[in-house]
Amino acid sequence: MEESLRTMTKVFRRECHRMLDSERTTMQGADGMLMILQLAMAGVNKQEHGDFGVALSEVLAAWKYFLLDKLQLSHSDIPLPQNYDLIRKEYDCFLKRTNTVDLIDVFIMFKELRINEDPEEPLTAMQLFQFLIGEKERSEKMDPLPVCPATPSNKAICSPQIQRVVRRVFCSYLGLLVNSKNDLALAYTLDNPNRSLGHSAFTDLRHAACDSASSLFLTVTSFVRTIQLGGKGYAPPESHPLRKHVKGLSEFLNFVDQCQEVLGETPNPREAGSKLVSSIRAALVKGRSNGDPVYLAAEDTAKSLKERIGQIHTMQTHSAVGTGISPARPKAYAINHSTAYGGRETVKVLMTLLDEEALAPPCRNKAELLSEDHAVLNGSSGACLLTLYKSPEAPTGSSPKPLRNRVLSQQEHIKSKVVRPTIRSQFACTYNDAELPLNRVLAFSSTSQLPTFVLPAPKKLVPLPVTMEEEHDPTGMDITLKGGSVLSVLNNLHAWSVRCAHTPRRAPFF
Repeated sequence: MEESLRTMTKVFRRECHRMLDSERTTMQGADGMLMILQLAMAGVNKQEHGDFGVALSEVLAAWKYFLLDKLQLSHSDIPLPQNYDLIRKEYDCFLKRTNTVDLIDVFIMFKELRINEDPEEPLTAMQLFQFLIGEKERSEKMDPLPVCPATPSNKAICSPQIQRVVRRVFCSYLGLLVNSKNDLALAYTLDNPNRSLGHSAFTDLRHAACDSASSLFLTVTSFVRTIQLGGKGYAPPESHPLRKHVKGLSEFLNFVDQCQEVLGETPNPREAGSKLVSSIRAALVKGRSNGDPVYLAAEDTAKSLKERIGQIHTMQTHSAVGTGISPARPKAYAINHSTAYGGRETVKVLMTLLDEEALAPPCRNKAELLSEDHAVLNGSSGACLLTLYKSPEAPTGSSPKPLRNRVLSQQEHIKSKVVRPTIRSQFACTYNDAELPLNRVLAFSSTSQLPTFVLPAPKKLVPLPVTMEEEHDPTGMDITLKGGSVLSVLNNLHAWSVRCAHTPRRAPFF
């Protein structure tokens, strides 16, 4: 089985330029195919029911039907999954958008691409189905995971799950250098190591990529380059959703740029591959102790990948026929024709390494792969690729808000109801506004807060005789004389002064 898969992949790589638009198309193995199927089913459920999610049992049931249908085998005894046509379409669109193919596509294209001297059919469709479904026994030789030495320091903590996730992150970084459109590779490398680019940042990045109809990596590159080189006139506005993730995105892109420089400036593929693997290892183990499980897994994975890169380079150098892989062939009209050749030999080695990783047997524990296998490096539990692709839910009000939010909301509600009294002078009666007096605004809640100073009742005034016709304003402010009598003026002034004298004085306000 191992030799048949490698023969099929070798023929595909040699002749794929006849059918594919890009020579840097990468392959998805059994685990990658299952994760993409899960995302496709969740996307269809969101379109049909508004909820981006799918049960694990539904994914496993659709997985078997999907493999039989794509391999054109009999599947009459298996029930048809709901919305299967939409799921299949979403799955194929994901592969096309990310410039990837799965093992079944390679198997189908092999029949059309092989030439006379190639073997007719290294394996049958049923054998490939059994391999993808996980029915074949895993051989020690085919398992790409390094075995940790059984020492007291790492015997209990170097788990297979951590080894698998760490190795996937290494290969995702290398795969991103070969195929920058691979969104699945970016999802595993964006926040590994931790760059504060979690669920919210990935969601904003996906929305920005959808709006610009480009890949995730191209969206990151365009955004960061515009800020770094565009100046104030061309920089995205402050309201741009990626503005709050500038630091983390810049760190991620700077690390990828450093890897690209190593890829293009180091002519020896063995040396270039070793430098790339060392850079990735240094980033993953930064800040971790020697006994950390991720540290141990990263050390073993880096050592294993360096050895395998050296073996592949030696094999390709001494091969009389050659591999036939010719990625990124420079065009005659390229602006920088000589630079286009930089790193080509290293890319050939990396593509061969990634193809071997895609031929690895599937993970036995599907629940672990689909439910808890993504955020192992950052220490969070219960996170998975499906959760990462799911947009954060807006609060509906059904669940209680955090205590801090409730306290702040109550304080704002109380502040909005408080009436700030205005301190007015003793001539308040001269104001024409409709505000209530201070003694009616202040509400005394207890008898101890009642005012202790009470003015006596005003004395009854005896009006002076008025001899001339007169009119005055009821408020006592507007006095109009019609006869010009001095006595009338004096009477009105006297009444106004008595009214002001008996106006209740207000207690001082503190």
